[in-house]
Amino acid sequence: MSEHQEERDYDEFRVIEDLAGWRRTHHNNELTAANMDETVCLMGWVQFRRDHGGLIFLDLRDREGLTQVVFNPEDNAEVHERAHAIRPEYVIAIKGRVRPRPEGMANKNMVTGEVEIEVDEYKLLNTSDTPPFPIEDRVEVGENLRLKYRFLDLRRPSLAKNFIIRNKAAQSVRRYLDSLGFLEVETPVLTKSTPEGARDFLVPSRVNPGEFYALPQSPQLFKQMLMVSGMDRYFQIVKCFRDEDLRADRQPEFTQIDIEMSFIDEALIQDMAETMIKTLFRETIEVELPAEFPRMTFGDAMRDYGVDKPDLRFDLKLTEVTDIFADSGFKVFASSEMVKVMRVPDGASLSRKEIDEYTKFVEIYGSKGLAWIKIKEDGTWQSPIVKFFSEDEVAKLGERTGVQPGDILFFQAGPAVIANAALGNLRCSLAERLGLIEEGVFKPVWITDFPLLEYDVEEKRYVARHHPFTSAQPEQMATLASDPGNALARAYDMVINGHEVGGGSIRIHTPEQQKIMFAALGIDEEEAREKFGFLMDALKFGAPPHGGIAFGLDRLIMILTASKSIRDVIAFPKTQKATCLMTQAPSAVPGKQLRDLSIRLREKKKED
Repeated sequence: MSEHQEERDYDEFRVIEDLAGWRRTHHNNELTAANMDETVCLMGWVQFRRDHGGLIFLDLRDREGLTQVVFNPEDNAEVHERAHAIRPEYVIAIKGRVRPRPEGMANKNMVTGEVEIEVDEYKLLNTSDTPPFPIEDRVEVGENLRLKYRFLDLRRPSLAKNFIIRNKAAQSVRRYLDSLGFLEVETPVLTKSTPEGARDFLVPSRVNPGEFYALPQSPQLFKQMLMVSGMDRYFQIVKCFRDEDLRADRQPEFTQIDIEMSFIDEALIQDMAETMIKTLFRETIEVELPAEFPRMTFGDAMRDYGVDKPDLRFDLKLTEVTDIFADSGFKVFASSEMVKVMRVPDGASLSRKEIDEYTKFVEIYGSKGLAWIKIKEDGTWQSPIVKFFSEDEVAKLGERTGVQPGDILFFQAGPAVIANAALGNLRCSLAERLGLIEEGVFKPVWITDFPLLEYDVEEKRYVARHHPFTSAQPEQMATLASDPGNALARAYDMVINGHEVGGGSIRIHTPEQQKIMFAALGIDEEEAREKFGFLMDALKFGAPPHGGIAFGLDRLIMILTASKSIRDVIAFPKTQKATCLMTQAPSAVPGKQLRDLSIRLREKKKED
């Protein structure tokens, strides 16, 4: 009988039924040999259908897993006959008896692999069109198609697991913080646009024509207000919004675990946060993190790894060699602000094509090229640049890097910010390609002693590296006024496996210190009053010493689930162009809505 013939013959059985009187007894990953001979009721979607002539086997799926069910004509001929109408992704409910799978047919890879359900009754709850892609993990599907049909993509077991873990993580955080006396307080979503940080998403006000709210980049000022209010310990699992360029671990809307505490110092906040993360890992994926997280200064991180969020799962380090080439005949190195090198053990096996690929890779970070030297097995140095080095330079380079036959050296020369970023990111890419990263390993580290400010060349002024409410280290207050570029912040980041998962600081809590900070940022009293008047007012009324930390929940879940993209742990994410392919947002709106908001769109210029 052909499939099309079968479709026609069984159309009469595709009658949608309701669930009156039926109650689910188990999810589809619960039943084991301990449930043998029990009568159960399961519900879900049909994952696979196999017709073996007499017997019809279905794998029934819900968010928890799979259970095999069997329709046997000898047990109930009518139910078996009706089962011919069932197809993948149909929604059904079944009642039946738990029995062992036939000898040799157990599936050790499934929790329910020892048993199957002998069906006595079933109800067809809904039919389904053929999905645009198979609902299973082993099939590769383009991300755009997955995002267009996200409601189907979320049925896949791997994504469903991600959201089970996400829920466990959120509940773990809430239990932990509640046990320490934190209050969960909601803060406004419609707020005032502030000048620091990323670009705001703006929301026009209908009742105040020509004026705008901003969606919060974080609840920073509100949580400081709560400390002034005497709330003492606050937290919130909250949506934040930033209109910035996107990448694998960034979205325009994301979720923070936001925390603030009064009457504390850095050590108290870090101890609290460290224990929270250790508890979260234990309760979600049963992993024990180190008893104490190591500390590393910002300066040491930049020196050894080129980035302030080092991945410590592998040992590749950077070495500065600027002094070796200060008077070199190789002018590219001699004239550079910084020359750095990374020794890659056994890296001489990289092909020229692979090196060319990495040369293009570092261009992303502003590099103009990638110099290299291979150390051959006979100890000779192979490279287009070696001929420009003196014997003394070669000797000092070899001694400082500890290079061995079979290694490769990669160089960056230029401004420090570019040399560090290029080699620091190349380090991670190489480690992944060369298999240097051990799976299932988690290496947390605290990064401390950040610069308080950084100089913006375009704006020709200092800007806050963290935000303008971060306190300078106590002994640095004079430095902030006289030499702001060298002032250090009371700031700290938690990094896990090369991802910044959390960051925070001790805040400024006196009007005098806040004025000094604004002065260092080139913000005069009038501008400060206009933009941060309510903060300045609050600090006059006995603000307690306070500080906090915020964790990126999405990034944490990405690490916990070993996901490659943050989009795999957000239920309805945006693309890298900040669009939702499922809902087609953003979209045009009717002219009347724009007029109500006192907005007129500028006409697009016609292309030549």
